[in-house]
Amino acid sequence: MNSYATCSSLIEPGRIYVHCGSLGTACLDTATGKVLWKRDDLPCRHYRGPSSSVVDFETLLILTMDGANLQYHVALDKKTGQTVWQTDRSVVWNDEHVPGQMAKDGDLRKAHSTPLIATVAGKPQMISVGAKAGYGHDPRTGKEIGRVQYPDWSVAPRRRFDRGLAHIVTGLNKNELWAVKTDAQGDVTDTAVVWKLKTRVGKYASPLLVDGLIYTAADESFVTCLEADTGNTVCTERVGGKYAASPIHADGRIYLFDQAGATTVLKPGRTLEVLATNTLANGFMASPAASGKAFFLRTKSHLYRIESAP
Repeated sequence: MNSYATCSSLIEPGRIYVHCGSLGTACLDTATGKVLWKRDDLPCRHYRGPSSSVVDFETLLILTMDGANLQYHVALDKKTGQTVWQTDRSVVWNDEHVPGQMAKDGDLRKAHSTPLIATVAGKPQMISVGAKAGYGHDPRTGKEIGRVQYPDWSVAPRRRFDRGLAHIVTGLNKNELWAVKTDAQGDVTDTAVVWKLKTRVGKYASPLLVDGLIYTAADESFVTCLEADTGNTVCTERVGGKYAASPIHADGRIYLFDQAGATTVLKPGRTLEVLATNTLANGFMASPAASGKAFFLRTKSHLYRIESAP
């Protein structure tokens, strides 16, 4: 399912940052296309390809390198590309004697997710999810604040944050959606998990948070809505489609993009009302981008700009 275009780029006035894992990270001038700096010396055997996108924080560009051999975060100075800090994943793997080729190849140590910067007790915290554990880090120094452990691996969805709770998907094989307190320190596996959703959780598409409700689009066509603070399921509906692209909330509507090319438009709320459906050829794997009133949609073969005519 992976491709060389899995990692999303980051653009800001005058600069664009592109990232392809250990193959290279670069900063380009948006006016001239000139390469301002480049790093191709950050080791990681991604094995099935890099997936995590860059994170923009103050003067830093934070990268996630969750490979089969190495698993770490590294923060680069956005002006120069120089390393400011680097922090290894701290979980103990204990997979040396697990049978099967996937364990032998390092798959059980891989992940594909992108961290989120949240404000916890007035301070920035980077919420990051890898194989076997989710973490809270100080994004200025890389110091680990807290950790919650689980048995799964190959996490893809990005987490969400609301009123002190991080909402994380725990992996690919037995994926669950957990709500975890973010104000505790150390190993908080037994003390900080508030609730868990164990069924119909999206493996690839990130959960969507709208007005205190979380929407998760599973790859087997179900969409589930639940309360962010309690985990109580509000409703579950089969809307059709299999989802790798993450849903997006825009202009009072929720948009879902499935692997066959269908876009399903939902009205947010405690009932899942389908407002419209549309189709583009060849299907969606990439999540949408938005600017103003326009969607930028990448199918398996084309890039589209979708916008209402004036």
